[in-house]
Amino acid sequence: MLIGIPVLLGPQLLATLRAMGHGDEIALVDGNYPAKDQAHRLIRADGHHLAPMLDAILSVLPVDDAVPEALFRASVKGDPLIADPVHHEMEAICARRAPGRKVVALAGADFYQRVRSAHAIVATSEPRLYANIIIRKGVIYPPETRKS
Repeated sequence: MLIGIPVLLGPQLLATLRAMGHGDEIALVDGNYPAKDQAHRLIRADGHHLAPMLDAILSVLPVDDAVPEALFRASVKGDPLIADPVHHEMEAICARRAPGRKVVALAGADFYQRVRSAHAIVATSEPRLYANIIIRKGVIYPPETRKS
């Protein structure tokens, strides 16, 4: 265990987050998602739900602020206009950890395509359907050049 690092972030996940570069994306998916077939790098988070895992990851991973959209969620039955309670929960975590960044709903095929090109997939045991989100990694600015 480490000081200040959430215990949900195991060695493989920490190494993956650290190895990601600016613009790389990581997908967190529910227990029904076909992660093994779609992942370049698969990280198992069995026994963990999506919301605490999302919160833990966003506590250490900067969200890209160089693009208009950097957080993407799955849609209920492919309709971006529908949001389930799990989506509101994800949006609240993102609002707290990445203020000012909106979570964009993607239609089914668009979401799946984006996940397939992600740097890594974290497969949780989340039982709720459509509980999937993609995070685009940003940068940590040096203190003297911090973006205002």
